[in-house]
Amino acid sequence: MIRRALLSVTDKTGLVEFARLLVEFGVDLVSTGGTARALREASIPVREISELTEFPEMLDGRVKTLHPRVHGGLLYIRGNAEHEAAVRTHGIEPIDMVVVNLYAFEKTAQTPGVRFGQLIENIDIGGPSMVRSAAKNFRDVAIVTNVADYASLSEELRQNAGSLSLNTRWRLARQAFATTAAYDAAIASTLEMIPSAGDAESTITSDVQALPQTLRVNMPLAMPLRYGENPHQRAALYSNGTKTGIAGAEQLQGKDLSFNNLVDLDACWALAQEFPEPTVAIIKHTNPCGVATGATVRDAYGKALAADPVSAFGGVIGINHTVDGEAAAEIAKLFTEAIAAPDYTPEALAVFAAKKNLRVLRVTPAADGMTIKHISGGILVQDADCARIGAEDMKVVTQRKPTQKEIAAMLFAWRICKHVKSNAIVYARDGQTLGVGAGQMSRVDAARFGALKAVLPLEGCVVASDAFFPFPDGLEVVVQAGATAIIQPGGSVRDAEVIAAADRLGVAMAFTGIRHFRH
Repeated sequence: MIRRALLSVTDKTGLVEFARLLVEFGVDLVSTGGTARALREASIPVREISELTEFPEMLDGRVKTLHPRVHGGLLYIRGNAEHEAAVRTHGIEPIDMVVVNLYAFEKTAQTPGVRFGQLIENIDIGGPSMVRSAAKNFRDVAIVTNVADYASLSEELRQNAGSLSLNTRWRLARQAFATTAAYDAAIASTLEMIPSAGDAESTITSDVQALPQTLRVNMPLAMPLRYGENPHQRAALYSNGTKTGIAGAEQLQGKDLSFNNLVDLDACWALAQEFPEPTVAIIKHTNPCGVATGATVRDAYGKALAADPVSAFGGVIGINHTVDGEAAAEIAKLFTEAIAAPDYTPEALAVFAAKKNLRVLRVTPAADGMTIKHISGGILVQDADCARIGAEDMKVVTQRKPTQKEIAAMLFAWRICKHVKSNAIVYARDGQTLGVGAGQMSRVDAARFGALKAVLPLEGCVVASDAFFPFPDGLEVVVQAGATAIIQPGGSVRDAEVIAAADRLGVAMAFTGIRHFRH
């Protein structure tokens, strides 16, 4: 039975309603500062923490719950004769529930222009201490750290005359320790990025070039998956909770997402985000079958599908603009596993509703960050590949200069190439991929395979290569296939030979100085 509860929250969502229910069961409420004020304004009876401790809040609120009458009330084991005698001797009242959420440190850290003093003052001390004390003594104390739990806890309290089951208290305790672990990890990770301490009024400056000394990953379970890449592998999705990107997407319809769906959706979504104009990327096994830009989503989809209609069957589609009814009607003609887009018109959703198994995701773009890859015994971390170039960044190295039309096509192909597994060659023209050579062991094979995959004419196309041509043979293959302009990083010891071959063949070639390996 809960007889006394201590409430101290930063997020006051649902607080009044939950507190009012506790009062209905005769619970004595104790609170601090702004939380107590919010309860009094709602005419809910509450005692200040200083009444319980008989000690005033002090040091600008830094010390208010760090007191034996708080932690003794949380930590003593009910029914333990020695503990019972100790609390009676020292006048310690039992506290049976703690409702706490912590100072908004992460939100403060992300505020532009935040001052060093603000950041430090938003490191909660008393809150995590109470959370840990209550969670440790979960057999006797309920610890509530998530406002989303108020509804289910209220229902259980009503059903059990003001009591919570041991299983519920154990669940809350596990969640509480996860909360403090994530909170401390956020503090440590943030402070590691600040190279030196400033005075209280100084603006925070971060060492954005540094990688963390310790990688701390806080990813709560978002949903279990039926299996991984193959049926014998267990799998689940974990999310950072931001509701952005594919992990935070809203599924509007369709079957449950699979591991492979999510991997492919992330690939096609990222590729489509490379462009401002309406763009459609059709992906199979993380490599593009077809990618195109257009005046409308319908136009872009038609061009993307035309690039490789056979491989597109059973793929996933990423779109960077709102999908309207006309585009949806065209997409619905193809068997597609899943679609990711920022939004859909009602007409589009009505079209897709007829395809019950089609997974339709509404996605909010996520900020670029680090990419993580597992290897045996550890993980590899790197910045996301956000490098982009414009026409001004291209260094033309051949006698023939590319036309403006070729330059536009080269930049288009270059953006696509970044999202193709190495070794990668992309044939393109007029905002449309024509052939993609992906994941080959040699660059010349990638060039041959990309040409082989093409179903549209290659004459007059351009080619992008994710890394330099080590020999002229790869260049010769793409020119023989119909390419008139090539964009590549350059940097080979044989660049001079490759440039000479391009001049001999009468094509234009530009170096970017940037490589786009994707392993």
